[in-house]
Amino acid sequence: MGLRTVRTTLAALAAAALAGAALLAPPSASAAPPRPAAADGHHRTQAAMDAAAGAGVPGVLVRARDTRGAWWNSSGVADIRTERAPTAPDRFRAGSISKTFVATVVLQLAAEGRLSIDDTVEKWLPGVVRGNGNDGRKVTLRQLLNHTSGIFEYTGDPAAHGRGMEYLEHRYDSWKPPQLVALAMKHEPYFAPGTDWAYANTNYVLAAMTVERVTGNPYETEMRRRILEPLGLRATFPPGTDSAMPAPAGRAYTAFPDDPDRRIHDVTEFDPSLFWADGDLVTSAGDLDRFYTALLRGELLPPAQMKEMTTAHPLPGDGPFTGYGLGLARYRTSCGTELWGHNGSVPGTQATAFATRDAEHLLVTYFNTNVFMLTSRADDILDAEFC
Repeated sequence: MGLRTVRTTLAALAAAALAGAALLAPPSASAAPPRPAAADGHHRTQAAMDAAAGAGVPGVLVRARDTRGAWWNSSGVADIRTERAPTAPDRFRAGSISKTFVATVVLQLAAEGRLSIDDTVEKWLPGVVRGNGNDGRKVTLRQLLNHTSGIFEYTGDPAAHGRGMEYLEHRYDSWKPPQLVALAMKHEPYFAPGTDWAYANTNYVLAAMTVERVTGNPYETEMRRRILEPLGLRATFPPGTDSAMPAPAGRAYTAFPDDPDRRIHDVTEFDPSLFWADGDLVTSAGDLDRFYTALLRGELLPPAQMKEMTTAHPLPGDGPFTGYGLGLARYRTSCGTELWGHNGSVPGTQATAFATRDAEHLLVTYFNTNVFMLTSRADDILDAEFC
């Protein structure tokens, strides 16, 4: 899950529980003292973090890096019960930040001449995108990666059980990638391929399935070999169907719009296969710093593919997201600073990772909730850091 323009996501559904959002952090959580901020120019960032915790985000973890070096700090708690503070090595679910990893692998294959991003989906996945007006012969890999395919968002199908309290009964269900695509194929596309823009996780399931068809290897194997191992990202891994979070990690909290009691639910553990490839990665702030720095500095892709990745399709509306390239979003702060990166949201988690195009200045933010009225405060932290 990612950009706030997504049509139907668990995060957006949880957003309807606005009245319950203020309950996410008890007074002791919001008052938990952060580490003292050093005299290094991040005081405004710390203040925005404290404001988010004071408004109800249980815990906030931030890593920033600029020409003065790296800085991290936290506010609130990683665990409401124990009141443990978030720590720098804490692992968390990356959500749709996973999409940048998928796009990088696809573009590496393009650079090797093993596929073209203008190939049709049908070429690599014959018969998979069919029915109800869907036609893989008319959809290209480029359109998958920049969300102009028009293909339906599979989490919006009722069978995904992401529409409210029912999620709790199905959080440990396991899914296979073809099953996720099949959910989307039950629906007509939003529009003809290439004529509009709509964020859909289905696109990235199909992109990762294409990687498997081209290479003959599991997508996870290719990602490890091409990205995780060369960069030494030891805290980042695809969890498969493992519902547990490895230590160190805090807890994750959400609320549901159809819960009459507006309770806060601990949803730390769930089977992440519902978000295969499009949002399932487990990672850390330090690993995301290393990944986006390497990517934006050209360590993972040749110039031609990097140009493709940063050729952004304009996004509708007047929000901070102004364009979407190939697995990479363009973001503009309130003061006009242009950033590149991605955000991500899965039940109980919101993460963002954005940097200037030269990767000289970067910020990673993690909230242990995905209730929208709270996670929108990540924009305030970005503004505080970059403005």
